[in-house]
Amino acid sequence: MMNKNIKHVFFDLDHTLWDFDKNSSLAFEMIFEKFNINLEVDVFLSQYQPVNLKYWKLYREERVSKEELRRGRLVDTFTKLEKKYSLQVIDEISHDYIAFLPLNNYLIEGTLELLEYLRPKYHMHIITNGFKEVQNTKLNNAGIKKYFKTVTNSEEVGVKKPNPLIFEHALKVSGAQVFDSVMIGDNYEADILGAELFGLNTICFNYHKEKLPKDNVEVSKLIHIKNYL
Repeated sequence: MMNKNIKHVFFDLDHTLWDFDKNSSLAFEMIFEKFNINLEVDVFLSQYQPVNLKYWKLYREERVSKEELRRGRLVDTFTKLEKKYSLQVIDEISHDYIAFLPLNNYLIEGTLELLEYLRPKYHMHIITNGFKEVQNTKLNNAGIKKYFKTVTNSEEVGVKKPNPLIFEHALKVSGAQVFDSVMIGDNYEADILGAELFGLNTICFNYHKEKLPKDNVEVSKLIHIKNYL
């Protein structure tokens, strides 16, 4: 049962509210057309998505830099697909992908309905590991920045979820307390376990259908969060 004293709701952004998979696919369609890449986007994404997840885990663990993530995920994916491009082209693709990504801003089903439901009841905030130059653009272009009192970005703080320092910073700038806050996100390791270790209430948006510990509060659809808040 969720703590009824909740006043602050912290959301992850990508894959939780902002439909990263759909928007990313559209960005790659633009990339493939510009660079005349003779691949089906779906075939590329079937290889790219697990590679991207691997690199993001390494990035969270401070084992690769932002530049190594951006370059490595493309090099590794094209290698798997037996395509080879110069590092100059890879870097151009990487740059354009970041530029194209926030041009489409589809939201996860139920996002606007949930935010409208929560807005009169709670103070809402964002905690994101995404790149700072992109995340605010996403929020603005998707028309949802108005719902959030604060946006905490890992690059500005200097650490990434699940590091407790990012949650500490987010609570400090928001004026929230551990006991009156809840973290909502899709990534169990970064969003849920990280927040729980800091002492926060959590709700996992488990659309991945991962097997979670039994005591976790989880939903498969965003709108089901209304049952807890």
